[in-house]
Amino acid sequence: MLEHWLTLSMTDGIGPILSRRLIERAGSAEAACGASVALLRTVEGIGTSKASKIAASLAEARGKVVAEIEKARSLGVDFVTPEDEAYPHLLQTIPDPPLVLYVKGTLEPRDLNAIAIVGARKCSFYGREQAERFGMMLAGAGFTVVSGGARGVDSAAHRGAMSVTNGRTLAVMGSGIDVVYPPENRELFDQISDHGAVISEYPLGTPPIAENFPKRNRVVSGMSRGVLVIEADERSGALITARQAADEHNRVVMAIPGRVDNPQSAGPHKLIRQGATLVTRVEHIIEAIGALDASIPEMPLFEHRDEPAPPKIVTILSDHQQTIIDSLSIDPQDVDTITERTQLEVSIVLRELTLLTLKGRVKRVNGQRYVRVG
Repeated sequence: MLEHWLTLSMTDGIGPILSRRLIERAGSAEAACGASVALLRTVEGIGTSKASKIAASLAEARGKVVAEIEKARSLGVDFVTPEDEAYPHLLQTIPDPPLVLYVKGTLEPRDLNAIAIVGARKCSFYGREQAERFGMMLAGAGFTVVSGGARGVDSAAHRGAMSVTNGRTLAVMGSGIDVVYPPENRELFDQISDHGAVISEYPLGTPPIAENFPKRNRVVSGMSRGVLVIEADERSGALITARQAADEHNRVVMAIPGRVDNPQSAGPHKLIRQGATLVTRVEHIIEAIGALDASIPEMPLFEHRDEPAPPKIVTILSDHQQTIIDSLSIDPQDVDTITERTQLEVSIVLRELTLLTLKGRVKRVNGQRYVRVG
Protein backbone atom coordinates (compact mmCIF):
# COMPACT_ATOMS: atom_id res chain seq x y z
CA MET A 1 0.00 0.00 0.00
CA LEU A 2 1.02 3.59 -0.61
CA GLU A 3 1.10 4.37 3.12
CA HIS A 4 3.75 1.75 3.76
CA TRP A 5 6.05 2.79 0.90
CA LEU A 6 5.62 6.42 1.87
CA THR A 7 6.43 5.68 5.52
CA LEU A 8 9.69 4.03 4.53
CA SER A 9 10.49 6.83 2.10
CA MET A 10 10.00 9.47 4.81
CA THR A 11 12.06 7.64 7.44
CA ASP A 12 15.37 9.27 8.25
CA GLY A 13 18.42 7.03 8.28
CA ILE A 14 17.37 4.57 5.58
CA GLY A 15 17.45 5.12 1.86
CA PRO A 16 16.19 2.92 -0.98
CA ILE A 17 18.83 0.21 -0.48
CA LEU A 18 18.42 -0.20 3.29
CA SER A 19 14.65 0.03 2.93
CA ARG A 20 14.62 -2.89 0.51
CA ARG A 21 16.87 -4.90 2.79
CA LEU A 22 14.45 -4.18 5.62
CA ILE A 23 11.45 -5.19 3.51
CA GLU A 24 13.17 -8.43 2.56
CA ARG A 25 14.00 -9.14 6.20
CA ALA A 26 10.54 -8.23 7.50
CA GLY A 27 8.68 -9.99 4.70
CA SER A 28 6.70 -7.02 3.34
CA ALA A 29 6.61 -3.23 3.23
CA GLU A 30 3.80 -3.25 5.79
CA ALA A 31 5.80 -5.38 8.23
CA ALA A 32 8.89 -3.26 7.65
CA CYS A 33 7.03 -0.15 8.78
CA GLY A 34 6.40 -1.74 12.16
CA ALA A 35 9.82 -3.34 12.53
CA SER A 36 11.07 -3.75 16.10
CA VAL A 37 14.48 -2.65 17.28
CA ALA A 38 15.46 -6.30 17.49
CA LEU A 39 14.56 -6.92 13.85
CA LEU A 40 16.26 -3.71 12.70
CA ARG A 41 19.49 -4.84 14.36
CA THR A 42 19.59 -7.86 12.06
CA VAL A 43 19.47 -5.80 8.84
CA GLU A 44 22.81 -5.38 7.13
CA GLY A 45 23.81 -1.72 7.22
CA ILE A 46 21.67 -0.85 10.24
CA GLY A 47 23.00 -2.94 13.08
CA THR A 48 22.88 -2.16 16.79
CA SER A 49 24.07 1.44 16.62
CA LYS A 50 21.34 2.72 14.27
CA ALA A 51 18.42 0.46 15.18
CA SER A 52 16.90 2.56 17.95
CA LYS A 53 17.09 5.81 15.99
CA ILE A 54 15.54 4.23 12.91
CA ALA A 55 12.73 2.65 14.98
CA ALA A 56 11.91 6.10 16.36
CA SER A 57 12.08 7.63 12.90
CA LEU A 58 9.74 4.96 11.51
CA ALA A 59 7.19 5.79 14.19
CA GLU A 60 7.51 9.50 13.43
CA ALA A 61 7.07 8.91 9.71
CA ARG A 62 3.95 6.79 10.26
CA GLY A 63 2.39 9.79 12.02
CA LYS A 64 3.09 12.09 9.05
CA VAL A 65 1.89 9.92 6.18
CA VAL A 66 -1.81 10.83 6.17
CA ALA A 67 -1.08 14.56 6.21
CA GLU A 68 1.51 14.11 3.43
CA ILE A 69 -1.01 12.32 1.22
CA GLU A 70 -3.73 14.90 1.86
CA LYS A 71 -1.41 17.81 1.10
CA ALA A 72 -0.14 16.17 -2.07
CA ARG A 73 -3.67 15.54 -3.30
CA SER A 74 -4.57 19.18 -2.66
CA LEU A 75 -1.65 20.20 -4.89
CA GLY A 76 -2.67 17.84 -7.69
CA VAL A 77 0.28 15.53 -7.00
CA ASP A 78 -0.01 11.76 -7.38
CA PHE A 79 2.20 8.99 -5.99
CA VAL A 80 3.77 6.09 -7.84
CA THR A 81 5.35 3.16 -5.97
CA PRO A 82 7.19 0.04 -7.22
CA GLU A 83 3.92 -1.89 -6.92
CA ASP A 84 2.21 0.39 -9.43
CA GLU A 85 2.07 -0.38 -13.15
CA ALA A 86 3.01 3.24 -13.90
CA TYR A 87 6.38 2.97 -12.12
CA PRO A 88 9.04 3.47 -14.83
CA HIS A 89 10.33 0.08 -15.91
CA LEU A 90 13.88 1.24 -16.61
CA LEU A 91 14.11 2.91 -13.19
CA GLN A 92 13.38 -0.44 -11.57
CA THR A 93 16.61 -1.79 -13.02
CA ILE A 94 19.04 0.56 -11.22
CA PRO A 95 20.63 -0.48 -7.89
CA ASP A 96 18.70 2.05 -5.77
CA PRO A 97 15.36 3.00 -7.35
CA PRO A 98 13.21 5.43 -5.31
CA LEU A 99 10.56 3.92 -3.06
CA VAL A 100 8.07 6.63 -3.98
CA LEU A 101 7.76 9.07 -6.85
CA TYR A 102 5.75 12.24 -6.37
CA VAL A 103 4.29 13.00 -9.80
CA LYS A 104 2.60 16.13 -11.07
CA GLY A 105 1.42 15.25 -14.55
CA THR A 106 1.37 11.77 -16.04
CA LEU A 107 3.76 8.90 -16.66
CA GLU A 108 2.98 6.95 -19.83
CA PRO A 109 4.19 3.67 -21.38
CA ARG A 110 5.88 5.59 -24.20
CA ASP A 111 8.22 7.15 -21.62
CA LEU A 112 10.13 3.88 -21.91
CA ASN A 113 11.71 5.55 -24.95
CA ALA A 114 13.35 8.34 -22.99
CA ILE A 115 16.62 10.16 -23.53
CA ALA A 116 18.21 12.34 -20.84
CA ILE A 117 19.72 15.67 -21.85
CA VAL A 118 22.07 17.16 -19.25
CA GLY A 119 24.63 19.93 -19.21
CA ALA A 120 25.82 23.24 -17.83
CA ARG A 121 23.62 25.69 -15.99
CA LYS A 122 25.80 28.56 -17.23
CA CYS A 123 25.83 27.40 -20.81
CA SER A 124 26.65 29.42 -23.89
CA PHE A 125 24.16 30.47 -26.56
CA TYR A 126 25.39 27.48 -28.58
CA GLY A 127 24.67 25.15 -25.64
CA ARG A 128 21.11 26.45 -25.21
CA GLU A 129 20.55 26.30 -28.96
CA GLN A 130 21.69 22.68 -29.22
CA ALA A 131 19.78 21.60 -26.10
CA GLU A 132 16.58 23.08 -27.50
CA ARG A 133 17.29 21.69 -30.94
CA PHE A 134 17.90 18.13 -29.77
CA GLY A 135 15.03 18.31 -27.28
CA MET A 136 12.74 19.27 -30.13
CA MET A 137 14.07 16.69 -32.59
CA LEU A 138 14.00 13.87 -30.06
CA ALA A 139 10.42 14.70 -29.09
CA GLY A 140 9.50 14.87 -32.77
CA ALA A 141 11.01 11.41 -33.25
CA GLY A 142 8.85 9.92 -30.49
CA PHE A 143 11.25 10.11 -27.55
CA THR A 144 10.46 11.51 -24.13
CA VAL A 145 13.09 14.05 -23.06
CA VAL A 146 14.24 13.74 -19.43
CA SER A 147 16.20 16.40 -17.60
CA GLY A 148 16.57 18.08 -14.23
CA GLY A 149 14.64 21.32 -14.67
CA ALA A 150 17.72 23.41 -13.88
CA ARG A 151 18.84 26.62 -15.54
CA GLY A 152 20.69 26.46 -18.85
CA VAL A 153 20.81 23.21 -20.80
CA ASP A 154 18.06 21.49 -18.78
CA SER A 155 15.49 24.26 -19.28
CA ALA A 156 16.31 24.57 -22.98
CA ALA A 157 15.89 20.82 -23.51
CA HIS A 158 12.49 20.85 -21.81
CA ARG A 159 11.35 23.82 -23.89
CA GLY A 160 12.52 22.20 -27.10
CA ALA A 161 10.56 19.02 -26.37
CA MET A 162 7.41 21.00 -25.62
CA SER A 163 7.66 22.97 -28.87
CA VAL A 164 6.63 19.83 -30.75
CA THR A 165 2.99 18.84 -31.00
CA ASN A 166 2.46 15.93 -28.58
CA GLY A 167 6.08 16.19 -27.43
CA ARG A 168 6.76 14.81 -23.96
CA THR A 169 9.27 15.79 -21.32
CA LEU A 170 9.93 14.82 -17.69
CA ALA A 171 11.64 17.06 -15.12
CA VAL A 172 13.21 15.38 -12.08
CA MET A 173 13.57 17.73 -9.12
CA GLY A 174 16.16 17.83 -6.36
CA SER A 175 13.66 19.23 -3.88
CA GLY A 176 10.13 18.57 -2.77
CA ILE A 177 7.78 18.82 -5.71
CA ASP A 178 6.14 21.85 -4.07
CA VAL A 179 9.47 23.71 -3.74
CA VAL A 180 10.18 25.35 -7.08
CA TYR A 181 13.88 25.49 -7.85
CA PRO A 182 15.13 27.48 -9.57
CA PRO A 183 12.28 29.84 -8.63
CA GLU A 184 12.14 31.50 -12.05
CA ASN A 185 11.13 28.15 -13.58
CA ARG A 186 7.72 28.02 -11.92
CA GLU A 187 5.91 28.66 -15.20
CA LEU A 188 8.16 26.16 -16.99
CA PHE A 189 7.34 23.42 -14.46
CA ASP A 190 3.62 24.13 -14.90
CA GLN A 191 4.06 23.69 -18.65
CA ILE A 192 6.06 20.49 -18.19
CA SER A 193 3.31 18.96 -16.05
CA ASP A 194 0.96 19.52 -19.01
CA HIS A 195 3.40 17.89 -21.46
CA GLY A 196 4.61 15.01 -19.31
CA ALA A 197 5.41 15.23 -15.62
CA VAL A 198 7.40 16.92 -12.89
CA ILE A 199 8.83 14.24 -10.59
CA SER A 200 10.50 14.09 -7.18
CA GLU A 201 11.36 11.37 -4.69
CA TYR A 202 11.60 13.87 -1.83
CA PRO A 203 8.85 14.61 0.71
CA LEU A 204 6.90 17.83 0.31
CA GLY A 205 8.73 20.85 1.62
CA THR A 206 12.22 19.39 1.11
CA PRO A 207 14.62 22.26 0.29
CA PRO A 208 17.00 22.08 -2.71
CA ILE A 209 20.14 21.30 -0.72
CA ALA A 210 23.33 20.30 -2.54
CA GLU A 211 23.32 16.64 -1.46
CA ASN A 212 19.95 16.06 -3.14
CA PHE A 213 21.15 16.67 -6.68
CA PRO A 214 23.49 13.68 -7.15
CA LYS A 215 20.58 11.51 -5.98
CA ARG A 216 18.28 13.34 -8.38
CA ASN A 217 20.72 12.71 -11.22
CA ARG A 218 20.59 8.94 -10.75
CA VAL A 219 16.83 9.13 -11.42
CA VAL A 220 17.40 11.20 -14.56
CA SER A 221 19.81 8.52 -15.81
CA GLY A 222 17.75 5.61 -14.51
CA MET A 223 14.61 6.65 -16.37
CA SER A 224 16.46 7.00 -19.67
CA ARG A 225 17.83 4.72 -22.35
CA GLY A 226 20.80 7.00 -22.83
CA VAL A 227 22.30 10.26 -21.58
CA LEU A 228 23.27 13.10 -23.92
CA VAL A 229 25.71 15.67 -22.52
CA ILE A 230 25.68 19.20 -23.94
CA GLU A 231 28.33 21.54 -22.50
CA ALA A 232 29.82 20.83 -19.07
CA ASP A 233 33.12 21.60 -17.43
CA GLU A 234 35.20 18.74 -16.08
CA ARG A 235 33.77 19.10 -12.56
CA SER A 236 30.15 19.34 -13.66
CA GLY A 237 27.36 17.27 -12.19
CA ALA A 238 26.50 16.35 -15.77
CA LEU A 239 29.70 14.33 -16.01
CA ILE A 240 28.89 12.60 -12.73
CA THR A 241 25.52 11.68 -14.22
CA ALA A 242 27.25 10.38 -17.35
CA ARG A 243 29.69 8.23 -15.37
CA GLN A 244 26.88 6.85 -13.24
CA ALA A 245 24.84 6.11 -16.36
CA ALA A 246 27.69 4.12 -17.87
CA ASP A 247 29.18 2.44 -14.81
CA GLU A 248 26.11 1.71 -12.65
CA HIS A 249 23.10 1.79 -14.96
CA ASN A 250 24.54 0.30 -18.17
CA ARG A 251 23.20 3.23 -20.19
CA VAL A 252 24.61 4.70 -23.39
CA VAL A 253 26.53 7.95 -22.91
CA MET A 254 26.60 10.44 -25.77
CA ALA A 255 28.02 13.94 -26.16
CA ILE A 256 27.78 16.87 -28.53
CA PRO A 257 31.11 18.47 -29.42
CA GLY A 258 31.53 22.19 -28.77
CA ARG A 259 33.89 25.05 -29.47
CA VAL A 260 37.46 24.15 -28.57
CA ASP A 261 37.98 27.54 -26.86
CA ASN A 262 34.94 27.21 -24.61
CA PRO A 263 35.72 25.75 -21.14
CA GLN A 264 32.23 24.22 -21.12
CA SER A 265 33.27 22.01 -24.03
CA ALA A 266 35.88 20.27 -21.88
CA GLY A 267 33.38 17.82 -20.38
CA PRO A 268 31.79 16.56 -23.61
CA HIS A 269 35.19 16.37 -25.31
CA LYS A 270 36.59 14.35 -22.41
CA LEU A 271 33.66 11.93 -22.62
CA ILE A 272 34.16 11.53 -26.37
CA ARG A 273 37.84 10.75 -25.86
CA GLN A 274 36.84 8.15 -23.28
CA GLY A 275 34.47 6.42 -25.69
CA ALA A 276 31.16 8.31 -25.51
CA THR A 277 29.24 8.46 -28.78
CA LEU A 278 29.83 11.69 -30.68
CA VAL A 279 26.43 13.06 -31.67
CA THR A 280 25.58 15.62 -34.33
CA ARG A 281 22.25 14.19 -35.50
CA VAL A 282 19.31 12.40 -33.92
CA GLU A 283 20.10 9.37 -36.08
CA HIS A 284 23.34 8.99 -34.12
CA ILE A 285 21.31 8.68 -30.91
CA ILE A 286 18.95 6.11 -32.41
CA GLU A 287 21.90 4.04 -33.62
CA ALA A 288 23.70 4.32 -30.26
CA ILE A 289 20.89 3.17 -27.99
CA GLY A 290 20.03 0.15 -30.12
CA ALA A 291 17.33 -2.28 -29.06
CA LEU A 292 15.99 -2.68 -25.55
CA ASP A 293 16.91 -5.70 -23.48
CA ALA A 294 14.74 -8.67 -24.39
CA SER A 295 13.14 -8.63 -20.93
CA ILE A 296 11.76 -5.13 -21.55
CA PRO A 297 8.84 -4.65 -23.94
CA GLU A 298 9.86 -2.55 -26.96
CA MET A 299 7.90 0.65 -27.58
CA PRO A 300 7.71 1.93 -31.17
CA LEU A 301 9.51 5.20 -31.78
CA PHE A 302 7.73 6.14 -34.94
CA GLU A 303 4.19 6.08 -36.23
CA HIS A 304 5.30 4.53 -39.51
CA ARG A 305 8.40 2.39 -40.03
CA ASP A 306 9.00 0.13 -43.01
CA GLU A 307 11.68 -2.47 -42.39
CA PRO A 308 14.46 -2.77 -43.25
CA ALA A 309 14.67 0.90 -44.27
CA PRO A 310 16.30 3.15 -41.66
CA PRO A 311 13.86 5.02 -39.43
CA LYS A 312 12.78 8.48 -40.48
CA ILE A 313 12.24 11.24 -37.97
CA VAL A 314 8.59 12.24 -37.73
CA THR A 315 8.42 16.04 -37.84
CA ILE A 316 5.11 17.26 -36.51
CA LEU A 317 4.16 20.83 -37.39
CA SER A 318 1.90 23.16 -35.45
CA ASP A 319 -0.90 25.01 -37.26
CA HIS A 320 1.19 28.18 -37.36
CA GLN A 321 4.20 26.32 -38.71
CA GLN A 322 2.12 24.67 -41.44
CA THR A 323 0.69 28.06 -42.40
CA ILE A 324 4.20 29.45 -42.77
CA ILE A 325 5.36 26.43 -44.79
CA ASP A 326 2.40 26.85 -47.14
CA SER A 327 3.31 30.51 -47.68
CA LEU A 328 6.91 29.77 -48.68
CA SER A 329 8.38 28.73 -52.00
CA ILE A 330 11.82 28.01 -53.40
CA ASP A 331 12.30 31.76 -53.87
CA PRO A 332 13.67 33.57 -50.78
CA GLN A 333 11.11 35.67 -48.91
CA ASP A 334 11.65 38.22 -46.17
CA VAL A 335 9.82 38.28 -42.84
CA ASP A 336 7.53 41.13 -43.88
CA THR A 337 6.31 39.18 -46.91
CA ILE A 338 5.76 36.03 -44.83
CA THR A 339 3.87 38.04 -42.20
CA GLU A 340 1.65 39.59 -44.86
CA ARG A 341 0.92 36.25 -46.52
CA THR A 342 0.17 34.36 -43.30
CA GLN A 343 -1.62 37.17 -41.45
CA LEU A 344 0.28 36.13 -38.31
CA GLU A 345 1.93 38.47 -35.83
CA VAL A 346 5.59 39.22 -36.52
CA SER A 347 6.67 37.77 -33.16
CA ILE A 348 4.92 34.48 -33.98
CA VAL A 349 6.46 34.35 -37.46
CA LEU A 350 9.97 34.93 -36.10
CA ARG A 351 9.55 32.28 -33.40
CA GLU A 352 8.13 29.67 -35.74
CA LEU A 353 10.74 30.35 -38.42
CA THR A 354 13.44 29.62 -35.85
CA LEU A 355 11.79 26.32 -34.93
CA LEU A 356 11.21 25.39 -38.57
CA THR A 357 14.87 26.09 -39.27
CA LEU A 358 15.89 23.77 -36.43
CA LYS A 359 13.54 21.12 -37.79
CA GLY A 360 15.17 21.38 -41.19
CA ARG A 361 11.95 22.47 -42.93
CA VAL A 362 13.08 26.05 -43.62
CA LYS A 363 16.47 27.48 -44.60
CA ARG A 364 17.64 31.03 -43.98
CA VAL A 365 19.46 32.64 -46.89
CA ASN A 366 20.78 36.13 -47.57
CA GLY A 367 20.32 37.44 -44.04
CA GLN A 368 16.66 37.45 -43.00
CA ARG A 369 15.18 35.74 -46.07
CA TYR A 370 13.79 32.22 -45.94
CA VAL A 371 13.02 29.37 -48.33
CA ARG A 372 11.14 26.12 -47.90
CA VAL A 373 13.21 22.93 -47.80
CA GLY A 374 11.80 19.88 -49.56
